[in-house]
Parts: sequence; structure tokens; C-alpha cells
Amino acid sequence: MTPPVDHPAIPPRKVGVLLVNLGTPDAPDPASVRRYLAEFLSDRRVVEIPQLVWQPILRGAVLTTRPKKSAHAYGLVWREDGSPLAAITRAQAARIADAFGPNVIVDWAMRYGNPAIADRLAALKAQGCERILIAPLYPQYCAATTATANDKAFAALAAMRWQPAIRTLPPYFDDPAYIDALKASVETQLEGLDFAPDALLVSFHGMPQRTLELGDPYHCHCQKTARLLGEALGREVIVAFQSRFGRAKWLGPATDTVLEGLPAKGVRKVAVVAPGFSADCIETLEELAIRGRESFEGGGGTHFAYLSCLNDSAVGLAMLQALIARELLGWA
Repeated sequence: MTPPVDHPAIPPRKVGVLLVNLGTPDAPDPASVRRYLAEFLSDRRVVEIPQLVWQPILRGAVLTTRPKKSAHAYGLVWREDGSPLAAITRAQAARIADAFGPNVIVDWAMRYGNPAIADRLAALKAQGCERILIAPLYPQYCAATTATANDKAFAALAAMRWQPAIRTLPPYFDDPAYIDALKASVETQLEGLDFAPDALLVSFHGMPQRTLELGDPYHCHCQKTARLLGEALGREVIVAFQSRFGRAKWLGPATDTVLEGLPAKGVRKVAVVAPGFSADCIETLEELAIRGRESFEGGGGTHFAYLSCLNDSAVGLAMLQALIARELLGWA
């Protein structure tokens, strides 16, 4: 059918893929960090405290003291091309952009900060994407990560008169492609060390213990990832959880406490990997690689190595491409 001559231009039908990661401030300065933290810590999925109680605390003590400290931490890991998390996620999208044919557009967004999910969904739709795969890059499902990324996408859809069809990438914590990629990455990096670690510490981002009790599968997903990775490597691994915040009880054991105590148990050489992160960020590059080393060496350790995330490595991109291709079946 030929449209009338005065009909608005209709772009060719496309399929969109939107990679989504957590978020980052626009710059490593207190003002930018404060804006980012205000958005992040106002998310009811992240802080499950009644807002009437939480917001005065957030706007008071938290946002008046934490931004300066966090800005310093971001400054230690900031790259010439910006935040590590944003730069790596952008590179992941760019490097698989042509993997699915000319009718598939790959874009990226952040749940908090820029580029915003709503903006990138609108951009994909404007390019003719009538079907879009939302791909939260979290291997282990958690309401505070996977669910809130999807929430934000669906909120953007609620404002659209003509919505695209949507699919979401499921968690891939035990997917053979993911475990194989982790195994290959860890083995390659271990081979490049000038020492043989006595232990391999697998550190995941922490969550309040209450989330497990309420039925969130995150803790179980992390434990299974660690078990499968250990089996694939043929060695035992130590599981710990990092990034505690506030006074509530969190999943444990705590990564910093474990690192401090390992030398007393005869572990003087350690390698640390963070398989819950799809891209290196402040939690891995500052909290683990810098402060984790300090904790371990402060306890008497002699050799420490942080093993990078899959990032935009060849094995990481091959895994990501395989996962997305599977979810696009019937679309592309």
C-alpha cells in the first residue's frame, strides 16, 4: 500500500536491543555524584524503607557527606573517556552493533544518570524499532537491579501512545555460555600473573539480608554462579559480598572482612574476581582492586590480584552476542 503524499515519513521496521547497566555520575565531582546518588537512593527498589522515614535521612546526612567521599573514589578510577561503567557499556554496544544484521539496532542506557532509559527507548522507536529487547546486564536477578531496570523501561512505555513490543533478557547466572566465558577469562588472567594464588575469592555485590528473607533469588543465584565457576575451574572458591551500606544486616560474609582474615589462615596470595558485574566500575576498580588490596595486605597478605570483569573482551562479547541472539529468535 502506498501512503498518501502528505503522510509523515515512516522509517523501515527495525528491531532494537537496549543494553542497560546500573548508572554513573556525569563527572567525578561532588555535585554530579550528589545528583546521581539522589536518584539512585530514592529508588524504592534499592532502599526499601518508607519514604517518609528515608527521605529526611537521605537529604540530610547521606547527601551532605557521602558525595565528597564518593567523588574522590570515582576520581581514582575515572578514565579519559569517562566513567569506566559507561565507557565499557558503550563499547559493548558498539562492538556487537553489527552482529544481528542490518535490521537490528543496538543501543545502551543507564538506569540512573545518562543516557536515560526513556530517552534511548524513544530514540530506538524513532528509528523504526517496533520490537525492542531490554537487556539488563545483571547475570544474577535482583529486584534492586534487574527489576528496577525493567520498571524504568515499562514506565517509559506507559507514556507512549504507540508502544513497541517488548522482551526482557532473563538472568543468566547459570547459563553455560556465561560460565564458560567466566572460566576462560579467569584462566587467562591467572596465567598472566607472576604468582600462583593460594585462593580465589569470588565477590558479589551485597544486599540486605532482608531481601533474601522476602524471597529475592539473588543470594541463591550468586551461590550457584560461584559453585559452577569453581567446578569449571576445578578448584574451590571463597564467596563473599561487598558494598555494605547502612546499619541493617547484609548478606555475608563481607568481602573486606574475609580479605583481612585470610592471611591468618595461611592464605598469603589471593586473586579476586567479581562475576556479578558485567563491566568494571567503582565497586570493582576502587572497592576491590584498591581497598581490597589494602585490606588483604593490612592483614599480612603478600600477593594480591584483582581479575577484571568480562567487559568488552572477546569472550565477554561472544557470550553477550549468544544470549541476545537467543532472545531475538523469531524477531531477527
